[in-house]
Amino acid sequence: MEKILIVDDEKSVRYSFSKILDQKKYTLYEAENFETALKQFREIKPDLAIVDIEMPGKSGLDVLQAFKSELPQTPVIMVTAFGSSDRVIRAMKFGAYEYIEKPFDIPVLIKLIDEALNSARPQKAEQPVKPTGAFTRNLSDDESCNDDRIIGESSAIKDVYKLIGRVAATDASILVTGESGTGKELVARAIHQYSDRCNQPFIAINCAAIPETLLESELFGYEKGSFTGATRDKQGKFEDANNGTLFMDEIGDMGLLLQSKLLRVLQEGKIERIGSSKSIKVNVRIIAATNRNLETLIARKLFREDLYYRIRVITISLPPLRMRKNDIPLLVEHFIKKHSLQLRTPSIQLLPETMDRIMHHQWPGNIRELENAIKRALVLSKGNLITPDLIQSENDQSKITNTPGVSPLDYYLTHDIEDQEGKIFDLVTRAIEKDLIIWALTKTSSNQLKAAKLLGISRVMLHERMERFGLEKGEKTDN
Repeated sequence: MEKILIVDDEKSVRYSFSKILDQKKYTLYEAENFETALKQFREIKPDLAIVDIEMPGKSGLDVLQAFKSELPQTPVIMVTAFGSSDRVIRAMKFGAYEYIEKPFDIPVLIKLIDEALNSARPQKAEQPVKPTGAFTRNLSDDESCNDDRIIGESSAIKDVYKLIGRVAATDASILVTGESGTGKELVARAIHQYSDRCNQPFIAINCAAIPETLLESELFGYEKGSFTGATRDKQGKFEDANNGTLFMDEIGDMGLLLQSKLLRVLQEGKIERIGSSKSIKVNVRIIAATNRNLETLIARKLFREDLYYRIRVITISLPPLRMRKNDIPLLVEHFIKKHSLQLRTPSIQLLPETMDRIMHHQWPGNIRELENAIKRALVLSKGNLITPDLIQSENDQSKITNTPGVSPLDYYLTHDIEDQEGKIFDLVTRAIEKDLIIWALTKTSSNQLKAAKLLGISRVMLHERMERFGLEKGEKTDN
């Protein structure tokens, strides 16, 4: 029979596991603290350990690290009643097989246990593998690096936490995808903070915000006299990020010529400043991000396929805010605390009807738009109340798209609307996108799979757009 070690300081929890698990199938062992758990682990060499994070003295994370130092191939399932981003990321980084929360679904738990045991069986005959630095670093080392937090407890965002934990300790190149405002840079910073490079530089550059002619010099630097205005030597972002992490946001906006130079740097680990033939060796981890579909750009010959595979060893896809609405109250609370402190506003109360309004917004600008809306409401609030009228979506189209026979462009040309600089293009683009989706659904008799192929997008993306524009599943609309 396979041996399972249950580590939990509460006797009632250990008893529950003994009742849940079939003891004809498994031999169960128990431990109530770090010392007993490590002693039991060494003696019985279990096939699986189930460890609670919250324990007096040394925590379950300490138990996990100790187990992984002894027998790295032994799967460990972490259990807790509180699933913060920090805990999830640490648990996965230190080698946990999976992370589950109380109260858990018993069939799901049993299935997870079977999967974990199956994953370990092929390794039983192998010699123990020497653990990597990810398992041997002290928790205090990581805590000193962790200044930023990703907010959320939804299953969608916890999947992101788990992936961050798994990839942080490696040097694999990461591609972070997601709509504008979903927090791609925050994810990049979290990966850096939980990595072995956390005490080294984290350098960010937005490839879309810098003209193509200047982006090369920003990335690679230049020598004095290499062009007009180059009055001194200047090192670029790659040199700034040496031994650390370089975050390249909106990489899909980079031109083809510069893409080829970037590919060469990633292949050789060397850069050349503009105006110099001298190679400079750099050790940089690349995290790239985009809100564009790079595969579509590749098909249109606007992005190099070889560079695409070089930067996306691992892909982390961020869900839009509309797919994690359960996180909105937590985000609102976080932004109120953050900006109340910055703005020196008094204690703020959010009326229930205000939260209702927030929850019913689609927030096309995602977390960034929500934060701006909360900050604006704090500035304009009277007294200590945030009322519903203070919550405004930057891209709220309800009064435009619901006006029969009026296009977004016509609306803006015929109405005196303040503070809408740069919004007309976005609104027209969104209106065209909605019309294209309606056309594709009509063309394919509401077959979403065929409609997605016709539009050159995934079925998941089509479904997201349908939800965003309020289209019923399978709806056919005539204009």
